[in-house]
Amino acid sequence: MAENNAPVMQQTLGLTGLTMNAMALIAPGAFLWLTFFIQATTGATAPAMWLGIVLALALCLATAVCYAELAKLYPGTGSSYYFAEQSFLNHDRAWKYARLSKFIVGWGSHLYYWIYPGVMVAVMGVICGYLVGTIWPNVMSASPPGILFMCLVAIVFSYGVAYIAHRGVNGSTSVNIAINIIQISALLIFSVMALGYRVNHPPGSVAYQFDSSSGEAYTYEFAIVKTTANGATTESVDRDASGVPKPKLDAAGKPVPFRISYPTTDDKGNFLSHPTARSVVAAHNFSWVFLQATVAILILVGFESVTAMGGEAKNPKRDVPIAVITSLLVQGAFCYLIEYFCANYFLNSGYTMQSAAGSSAPIGDMMVVIGDAIFGAGHGRYFMFAEAITVFLAIIGTTLSCMNTGARVTYAMGKDAELPDHFGSLHNANLTPHRAIWTLATISAVVGIIGVVLAFGDGGAPPDSTLQAIPHGLFSSFGYPNHDKLAALPNSLLTITLASNFGTFLLYMLSCVICLVAFHKHPKFNFVKHLAIPLFGLVANLACMAAYIIGPFLGIGTKMEPLLALGVAAVWALYGLIYFVRSSKATGRTTLIQPGARTSAAS
Repeated sequence: MAENNAPVMQQTLGLTGLTMNAMALIAPGAFLWLTFFIQATTGATAPAMWLGIVLALALCLATAVCYAELAKLYPGTGSSYYFAEQSFLNHDRAWKYARLSKFIVGWGSHLYYWIYPGVMVAVMGVICGYLVGTIWPNVMSASPPGILFMCLVAIVFSYGVAYIAHRGVNGSTSVNIAINIIQISALLIFSVMALGYRVNHPPGSVAYQFDSSSGEAYTYEFAIVKTTANGATTESVDRDASGVPKPKLDAAGKPVPFRISYPTTDDKGNFLSHPTARSVVAAHNFSWVFLQATVAILILVGFESVTAMGGEAKNPKRDVPIAVITSLLVQGAFCYLIEYFCANYFLNSGYTMQSAAGSSAPIGDMMVVIGDAIFGAGHGRYFMFAEAITVFLAIIGTTLSCMNTGARVTYAMGKDAELPDHFGSLHNANLTPHRAIWTLATISAVVGIIGVVLAFGDGGAPPDSTLQAIPHGLFSSFGYPNHDKLAALPNSLLTITLASNFGTFLLYMLSCVICLVAFHKHPKFNFVKHLAIPLFGLVANLACMAAYIIGPFLGIGTKMEPLLALGVAAVWALYGLIYFVRSSKATGRTTLIQPGARTSAAS
């Protein structure tokens, strides 16, 4: 156990600091760039992307109310872990289950908090690979980037963010405030431009089509060549010596202009684009909405992170609940719904959902097209680079915020001896849970590496022509088999995303239960806030968790990744059970709190 004279956290965060820390974790800049690609690869469910976000938002708002109400009752460090203990200890019939409940909540939350930063680390590797491939296409492909290069970025980025977190929460807050302002402004600009592109390009008008190999957009039809090998004929874009697609020529020898259209599907039934604005917000299929919500939850989580900073808040009972709700409303209900509508509405025959599924950065591709249309041919790349910088900053902010939150939950469990004691200590000078932070950095690096190794597996597998065009080199082409082998393997980025999201649904479900327990027969009980809303959150989280199991067997969306994510959760739960039993025996503690221990535990 930590010594009584050990350093303690200082109360330095006001309402602005708390809100900005939570908003950084919900970063709309990072997740529009990241999750659009992941959601595009979820099989036939892509048309329901926008409404999937609405469902995830409704679920999160219900959970946010629970967190806000719990934060009013029990301000302190540890978030749901701390709330679980306090809510059970304050009930005559439930107090003896306090230790068991808080361990289940704390252990389950680590499935989210210990994988989520790794997802961000993997995304940073993919984005850096995309940018390097765009700047130096002869060195690396932008889609897909080199596996070893992305692994190296994941390692460096993980420990770099951990260093910022190690330095202290005030420095982290300053970084997050700046990042929030920059990313929200940049992504709203993109959204307006994407909407303007769609409105100003009716069907049949001359527009741009994107070429993934050269990373540029062109206003002419591409010339196609046919090749026959082993009795099979394939079509590919005819290119000049520098890799630029040659134009298709008409009878007069002039390039045929590319005329835009908005087809719904191709001849194989694959979704391509939304013919109307109404199609963007439609459900199409309600089972698709649930599947999209299981991915979309990634873009909304983080509002609860501020409840882990109650020990560093100046006025936790007042400011923490406000920060929880405000951060979700600004980032989720405002930024994301606008951005995802505009990005989906932009899709067209020149850049379809299938193009997005095969790209390492579909939003970056869209920015190239839009930038060329507005600033002139060849200038879209510069617009994309400018926006990519804000995304780069946003990923720093969201990874930093999640590391701070995860480390503080680990710190709370270490302080209670539910995890090894060394996790329950603070750095003497910085007053940060440094051991938890550096442990989380190592875990994030490993998870990030796993995420990028097969980031283009399953539905995101590039065609053989793209794989063959990757520049040869250890950091650019190593590890890429052919299309069929990649398509037969699970998408590791989607897998770790779903594993993290499953942990999120589990944590949020348990938090709704905690709220029900905390306010049961409480003098401040309110039917709507303390019964109706928590029950809705509980049911919604359970429904999304069930989608992991039901979806693959109904042939909805992808199959391998949800089942692998469930396997990760099952292994984590089994390991937690074994650890809890062994830890209890080693320390001589019982699973249920004994009568004489209630008073000391409550204090």
